[in-house]
Amino acid sequence: MHNRTMLDWDDLKYFVAVARHGSTLAAGRALQVDQSTVQRRLAALERHIGRPLTLRHPSGYRLTAFGQEMLPAAQEVERAALAFEQALADSKRNAAGVIRMTCPEPLVNRLTRSGLLDRFHARHPAFRVEFVMSDKYLDLRHGDADVALRSGDTVDGALVGRKLGDSLWAVYASRTYVARHGQPARIEELADHPLVGFDDTMANHRAASWLREVAPQAHIVARNDSVLGLLLSVKAGVGIAPLPTALGDAEPDLVRVLGPVPELARIWRLLALPEVRRTPRVSALFDFMVEEIDALRPIITG
Repeated sequence: MHNRTMLDWDDLKYFVAVARHGSTLAAGRALQVDQSTVQRRLAALERHIGRPLTLRHPSGYRLTAFGQEMLPAAQEVERAALAFEQALADSKRNAAGVIRMTCPEPLVNRLTRSGLLDRFHARHPAFRVEFVMSDKYLDLRHGDADVALRSGDTVDGALVGRKLGDSLWAVYASRTYVARHGQPARIEELADHPLVGFDDTMANHRAASWLREVAPQAHIVARNDSVLGLLLSVKAGVGIAPLPTALGDAEPDLVRVLGPVPELARIWRLLALPEVRRTPRVSALFDFMVEEIDALRPIITG
């Protein structure tokens, strides 16, 4: 029979979430449950232990001295549970041959149309690539994806990878815009034109940082949360913006008005965690991409 005196380990995640977020409401949002569930599970944990872990204040919840003492051990249980869930998910993906690759959305269309993935699937019918599209860097250590096709500064020493090509950026405008408003002849003239930029969610992107540096007083007429949004805004003639040359040069309605811009150049890499890199499915993808590097470079560089 079930021992009713045993600790329900699942209750610990509610304690950790309240400690992390400072309130039961925020903890509930993070755990995707309602606030009352967090309060009930936290109260059940404290009843089982027989001592309070938290104190309620007008501004939220604070840990008691005992709660502070127990928090590291609870966090260790959380890490172990997440590691188990990740190992279980990895095992299922390995058995199914699924490779989740994260990369920017515009690149998915170019890769798909190139026939590159068709050749990979034909060579390795037991493996299947699934895209996780994002312009932001997803955390491979948290299992957001298995492989990242990523350009930019890679400071995560936990990842291993291979250079596949160069990421070049230039400044573009639509032909309609140029006909009506002209185009900048120098970078210093960018401030004289309406610009399309990123919103706050992409404020750390190198293109956003570069525009702030070279045209701090410029008028930003539209903000987007993706490179695809930039592209569509420029095509619509809203303003001008830096874009990857692989995208901008492929659009007949766009004109490259400046660049490539050396400050925006980066390297395209295929990245994975070492233990994931060694799995048969991911190893097959790495080897294939290296073999097809001549076909891949025009896709990612233009």
